[in-house]
Amino acid sequence: MSEWAIRASGLGKRYRLLQQERYHTLRDTLSRSLLRPGSLFRRGKKPVFWALEQIDLVVKHGEVLGLIGRNGAGKTTLLKILSRITRPTRGSAEIRGRVGSLLEIGTGFHPELSGRDNIYLSGAILGMPRREITRKFDEIVAFAEIEKFLDTQVKHYSSGMYLRLAFAVAAHLETEILLVDEVLAVGDIRFQKKCLGKMGEVAGAGRTVVLVSHQMNQIRRLCRRAVWIEDGRIHQDGTTGEVLAAYETSMLSRQETDGAKHQARRGAKFLAWRIEGSGGRQPEHVLRTTGRFRVAFTVDVAKPVRNGEHGIALYNAEGQLMWGWAVPHLDLEAGVHTLAHEFSGLPLRPGSSQWQVSLSDESEQRDLWDCTPEMRIETPEHQHYLDEWNGVLNLASEFSHQVSAADLRPDSQVGTEGATPK
Repeated sequence: MSEWAIRASGLGKRYRLLQQERYHTLRDTLSRSLLRPGSLFRRGKKPVFWALEQIDLVVKHGEVLGLIGRNGAGKTTLLKILSRITRPTRGSAEIRGRVGSLLEIGTGFHPELSGRDNIYLSGAILGMPRREITRKFDEIVAFAEIEKFLDTQVKHYSSGMYLRLAFAVAAHLETEILLVDEVLAVGDIRFQKKCLGKMGEVAGAGRTVVLVSHQMNQIRRLCRRAVWIEDGRIHQDGTTGEVLAAYETSMLSRQETDGAKHQARRGAKFLAWRIEGSGGRQPEHVLRTTGRFRVAFTVDVAKPVRNGEHGIALYNAEGQLMWGWAVPHLDLEAGVHTLAHEFSGLPLRPGSSQWQVSLSDESEQRDLWDCTPEMRIETPEHQHYLDEWNGVLNLASEFSHQVSAADLRPDSQVGTEGATPK
């Protein structure tokens, strides 16, 4: 078997843009043809758009690759070409192995067939013998949770039922290569967690997976390698940590440029924030230490604050309040001040978090700032291997096990070597 499962060389995809022409009366058309003979029959060139340009990509057998990028960057187009749904305009894409793809809800299902028939149809399209599909059948149905509707035509399914069955078929039928495009963003939270657990099993089984997702935690959990696509081209290709850190920093910088949620009130304005610690070796807005660190906020006070209060809060990526505190009885003279907080550690799981700071005096709030850029937490991950058991905390623990010889029973041989049951 060759080392690679997917190889794209000089891949490009061009689309022609359809533009709605302005309505012309017959008089306008005849007048234009008299002024420019032949224009009545001349066809103008339609503008084109390159969804992909010069994509060179190699994915090895057993590799789990994450594709990231903004909407419209070309990620879905790339997967459609790899799935043989769309033909490239230029270049080539080679696939070695049986491919299962989940690009849209219900892709490949026949609406007039039942769920049962579509399972067998999907397997047959993949070239699987009927006995192999039958062997996986009960597992697929149990995962999809559609037992009551198994013999109902799928055109009567809800979008959630479509998704459950489509994912179950794609994940359980034993393809060598699995292409998944953002479908885990659909459905309820419980099923999303169930899908992530199954994706982890698929990745751990040595199958080649290409996953498109806007959920960075999904990419971080499942993939060791990531590719950032921007404007139809590969912007960065490398380890997941490096690529995601660069991508998220870029997105946060863009948010800051577009305008942050920060309106200075009266007489004070927060200007910047930074992380101090770890010998100053880490970026100002990226936390990579599990030990002590310091967060400093710079505020410009235009008029003195008397008996004021400084508030600070930390929110996770879902907007959930993780921690809050307030410093009362604060007096600040006019000028630029640094308000700093020192922590012994922050046991939050890797991802994005945001500080919010405020400054008030006795009668009014001077300023409230949702700090930008957001804080990136890139500490080592200490989480359960199944996503459904991941919480907001990231705690390292040390496990130990010992058995006392006095506690052994005659019917139990669990213990240290040489122990004699009483």
